[in-house]
This record gives sequence, C-alpha cells and structure tokens, in this order.
Amino acid sequence: MVVATKVTKLEFVSHTIESTYSSSNKFMSKSDPAKIKKVSFSLPFGIGSVEFEADATKRRAAWSLYVELVTRIAVQPLDIDQGLLREALKSLYSLFDITRQVLKEAGPDVGASLDSVGGIAIAVLNNGLRPFLAKWHPLLQIWEAQRPPHMSLKEHERNWSEAPKLRDELELLRTDLEQYANALATIAGVKK
Repeated sequence: MVVATKVTKLEFVSHTIESTYSSSNKFMSKSDPAKIKKVSFSLPFGIGSVEFEADATKRRAAWSLYVELVTRIAVQPLDIDQGLLREALKSLYSLFDITRQVLKEAGPDVGASLDSVGGIAIAVLNNGLRPFLAKWHPLLQIWEAQRPPHMSLKEHERNWSEAPKLRDELELLRTDLEQYANALATIAGVKK
C-alpha cells in the first residue's frame, strides 16, 4: 500500500537546501546553516582582533576565500630552489580578482566594515597584499627586462641580488596570510 503525504513547497525547498549544504560542504561544520555563529580571532596587517556573528552567507563567502587562499602559494612555503618568484607574485595578485568576485557574488550581506568577512578581505588586500606587490612587482619587472635571451627565467631570477630579500619578505607575508586563512576557516566553521 502506498501512503501519500502532502509536502509543502517550502518543506521541499528547505530539505533540498539542507541536503545540498550537508553533502557539498564536507569540511564545513555540520551545524544548521541558518544559525548565526559568533566568532572571534586576531588578524595581521594592523587589523587586530575581530569579533562578529557569522551567518550562512558569511560562512559561505569565508569558505570560498579560504579555499582560494590555501590552494595557492600564498600560504605554502616557497623553498629557495622551488618555483619562480614571478609566478608567486602572479598567484598573490590573482587574489584581488578572486576576492572581488567572491564578495560581489555574496552581495552586501557579507559587509564592508572591519567586523565582517567583506571588510576583513578588503583590509587584507589593501593593507597586506597591495603594499607588498606594489614594492616587489616593479623591482622584479626591471630585473626581468635585463634577462639575456639564452638564460632561463629561473637562472636569471637566481642571479638577482634582491631575490633572497624578496623570498624572506614573501615568507613573512605567508605567515600573515596563514593567520588570515585560519580566521576564514574559523568563520566558515572548518574543522581541522
């Protein structure tokens, strides 16, 4: 015997959203996505301590930013014989477009004040990444323009007297961005 139950459209949509949220966000907290979660953490680049309430929209934006950040050189050590400095700078620069896109898609609910995901992301770009890239991008570009045609990019970078200093500053930036990534993980409810 088949028993029919009447399911309202709202109940169906609510169940679908809940199921989708649970299955697509395996690393995020399994708590109710509609609940507001109070979070607090300390941030680099002169931002300081932040405390605010993270709803589902803010957690999703934080998750998107977190994934982009932790899958780039931004938070991975770059050993002396690994990678090209130019590629590291490009990867860091791409965080501007990615952050803009995530914040635009999330909308105004993620906020622009320092006690919001949007405000934190913008402050990290403007206070952390922008000064670093503004300093090193033109210096590296000048050196790259002097590369002899027969020399590889890697060999030419290795011969640059400023390369060790850039790598040292890149490491300092990396530790600050790691702190930012940890804050995003906290907001998103990532279980480590």
